[in-house]
Amino acid sequence: MGDVLVTGPAVRALAAGSDHVTFLAGPLGRTAAELLPGVDEVLCWEAPWVVADPGPVDPEAVDSLRDRVAEGRFDRAVIFTSFHQSPLPTALVLRLAGVPWIGAISVDYPGSLLDVRHVLEGPDDDLPEPERALSLARACGAELPEGDDGRLAIRPVRPPEHLPHPYVVLHPGTSAPARAWPAEHHRSTCTRLTELGFHVVVTGGPGERDLTAYVADGEAQDLGGLLDLEELAGVLAGAAAVVVGNTGPAHLAAAVGTPVVSLFAPTVPAVRWAPYGVRSVLLGDQGAPCRGTRALTCPVPGHPCLATVQPREVVGAVVDLCGYPDQSERFVS
Repeated sequence: MGDVLVTGPAVRALAAGSDHVTFLAGPLGRTAAELLPGVDEVLCWEAPWVVADPGPVDPEAVDSLRDRVAEGRFDRAVIFTSFHQSPLPTALVLRLAGVPWIGAISVDYPGSLLDVRHVLEGPDDDLPEPERALSLARACGAELPEGDDGRLAIRPVRPPEHLPHPYVVLHPGTSAPARAWPAEHHRSTCTRLTELGFHVVVTGGPGERDLTAYVADGEAQDLGGLLDLEELAGVLAGAAAVVVGNTGPAHLAAAVGTPVVSLFAPTVPAVRWAPYGVRSVLLGDQGAPCRGTRALTCPVPGHPCLATVQPREVVGAVVDLCGYPDQSERFVS
């Protein structure tokens, strides 16, 4: 989800000069791609050179993707990757499908696979991911339309009317255990916020119902497993602040303009992946031994980068972002 959402400004730039934009995404990013302004169509395919736990490369599946792309008769393709990914396997499939023009960021020599090889090295590549993607779109001749501020965005969603306003969202789940703040800390934070008079809503996916119920502890509204992505976006859009790790819903909160308390594990650099374009407070030891490892499971005993962050710090960050509940004008701003 996050990988898709951070391409949003670049996609809008490309769409501004195109009659039709098709977004090729994996299963985990498909719904997010459908929410991006400027996207007319979404193709879904799971690339074994992208997913974290890939199966073997299936020649028939690759042939099927090539055929689907060939049927689209696309004029050009722009391949967006994170800083540690190669665009070249995808470029090869697109070339075999007859795409005549391809652009991508590539450290490796691309041969005839790319028409635009955008190279970012050293400090020039130490960019927030949305800016990195937008730099590629610009290298390919695209530009944001007038009035577009370059922030993350999704199609308009409606905040829920049934939740007590104003409220704060706790999203305790993460896409990787290494990025998770301890559940007991989330639960304690929920209790402290409730005691201060905050309305608290806990969100999570279908596989996180036990976690969200534990965090809510009968004190907060537990929406674990009850929301699709668009509905989650609506809940985040209506919140005064969101407490979340460095995972997809942090970028979704940024895309709807909601302030974020970011519990950020430094397995990936915060300069690239912190919530973009919104007010935020970044918590977590960014100099911890796990920094830059891209580990999915914490490699350091005790998970010190996040376990040392205390609930009182998170409560203080929420207050810094939106004030106390009795300061209604600031709390809903």
